[in-house]
Amino acid sequence: MYSVGLDWGSAVHTACAIDHDGAVLARVEVRHTAEGLRKLLSQLARIAPPEQLPVAIERPSGLLVDTLVDAGHPVVPIHPNQLKACRSRYRAAGGKSDPGDAYILADVLRTDGHRFRPLEPLSDDVRALRALVRSRDDLVAERVALANQLRALLDSFWPGAVAIFADLDSPIALAFLERYPTPERARGLGPKRLAGFLARNAYCGRRDPTELLERLRSAPTGLAGPREQEAKGDAVLDLVSVLAILVVRIRRLTSAVEHAVAQLPAGRLMMSFPRAGKVNAAQIVAELGDDPRRFPTERQLAAEAGVAPVTHASGKSRGVTFRWACNKRLRNALTTWADNSRHESPWAHRIYSQARARGCDHPHATRILARAWVRILWRCWRDQRPYDPARHGAARQLTEPTRSAA
Repeated sequence: MYSVGLDWGSAVHTACAIDHDGAVLARVEVRHTAEGLRKLLSQLARIAPPEQLPVAIERPSGLLVDTLVDAGHPVVPIHPNQLKACRSRYRAAGGKSDPGDAYILADVLRTDGHRFRPLEPLSDDVRALRALVRSRDDLVAERVALANQLRALLDSFWPGAVAIFADLDSPIALAFLERYPTPERARGLGPKRLAGFLARNAYCGRRDPTELLERLRSAPTGLAGPREQEAKGDAVLDLVSVLAILVVRIRRLTSAVEHAVAQLPAGRLMMSFPRAGKVNAAQIVAELGDDPRRFPTERQLAAEAGVAPVTHASGKSRGVTFRWACNKRLRNALTTWADNSRHESPWAHRIYSQARARGCDHPHATRILARAWVRILWRCWRDQRPYDPARHGAARQLTEPTRSAA
């Protein structure tokens, strides 16, 4: 049995192959190019067939990982923290080098390979969904950052523009700022002119123009001089133009995500849960995958999702801490769903309320609820069966008395 350790780099990859005794069979260093990846696969094929040559690597995804999986190699992701903890077994000085890390990865796979789970390749549909979801999430993060930057800029010289509409990155707010980037440009704005502007930009009509104008005028008055106003007005227009493009692209990506998740059996299963929605369900499926065998136990799923705490116990000392090493995208998606579910599911609401009554803050209580949902999600995932409240005993007990009373 042979093992390979692969130290990933942005430009150069270093591989080390060892035999069952830990003796080095080959060391390979290749560049991250098409020719370099072909050379890596060719060198590994000289040692053993791909299916008999597992590869340990610190990354669970990327082009290099996809290349190895497509070639037939079992790929075993090893967390960088685990590699760091193992270095002291091989050297006392604490040094680090790419060839050294490649050897450590190979040797850890040789001695402790049974402790790690090989990477299961995702279907093309799930990989496509993941690309859409992650692109959308990244653009949403950019939108939030730019909106915060725009809000800080307006607060410095025109607070009224922040107060007039609830969401600064909404289409109507961006259109208003494009038309009135400075208080000087809005000096002659009255109820009739504002009503015309709202009508031209298809405002929903939630607030009366007079009320919106009062918000604008009751805000503190900026003290910027004419030249500062002009300079900051130009900056406002720049941020507004970028935000407007982001809002359009996010809307298109959202539509694509909602369509894609509805086509997947795993997506329809996830959407059967209370308040999972389409986008949130897509975020969960994109990280969870569609292979029901990926997580042998619900504990492994909870640990991967970061909703199970870490326990440290020694002698009379015992402590429970937050789990930092996890799939953070999956944790964000699961806790968002859990938080939404408590508004529809009486069972979820009770678990959340009990956690808050014990003194847990909102994020902690939400993780506790997400951990409870993971037990049910894992069972539905393994059985490939949508969520049915009638089969959920704890939820059924809460709803049956209400039905009988009715």
